Amino acid sequence: MRTERLARAVVAAALLVLPLAALASEGGSYPPAGNDVRNRASLQRGARNFMNYCSGCHSAKFVRYDRIAHDLVIPEAELKANLMFTSDKPYETIRAAMPADDAKRWFGTMPPDLSLMARARGTDYLSAFLHGFYADATRPTGVNNVVLPGTAMPHVLADLQGVQQATFVTRPGEGGTQVTELEKFELAQPGSLSPEKYDEFVRDTVNFLEYIGEPMQVERRDLGVWVMLFLLVFSAFSYLLYKEYWKDVH
Repeated sequence: MRTERLARAVVAAALLVLPLAALASEGGSYPPAGNDVRNRASLQRGARNFMNYCSGCHSAKFVRYDRIAHDLVIPEAELKANLMFTSDKPYETIRAAMPADDAKRWFGTMPPDLSLMARARGTDYLSAFLHGFYADATRPTGVNNVVLPGTAMPHVLADLQGVQQATFVTRPGEGGTQVTELEKFELAQPGSLSPEKYDEFVRDTVNFLEYIGEPMQVERRDLGVWVMLFLLVFSAFSYLLYKEYWKDVH
């Protein structure tokens, strides 16, 4: 019975993961995010990136500053000086600097909270999104995105990445329809970072977004290994005890 329940749990978990994998494949010309939530230095850089480039518009209301400081080994003085721009108490959560009314007036909607965005969309999706902006004069912000067409978000990282021009091709689809696909990007205006350095910037940022989606995931995985080892040893002893109890009966 226990084995059957475990098998059902594994299947259920796999079914939950599949939609995330499908979402992460959007904008699929990009490689996987390649982030690692065990890389503390990357998470520290990601926290810096998030607070400097994302927290102006986006909140992360399910994670507290003191939890970030504890997990990423950031001294409280450094936390307050370099990461806490909208709060003065470490136990508070990350609030967006932009007032909600201004956000709705400028963008037409309130920018989403990013606490669970990596869990909802997948890290590959987020990496593709941050790589996917291109110049589009028809959009109010002057840019569009191949992963999320029509996005209201401006390209806040344009100074770092630069401005890309996108080339699209149209091919026949099913039922006589026409399908438009991205053929290539060309860097029309360089940014302050090389493409390799921008990839690292995005990887660190996505890494931090995955971390805040479940701050204890590393501890959970490590604990899960020990639990499985305990269950294996316990099962072995249980089997030997079973054999000892029933050896005279058979």
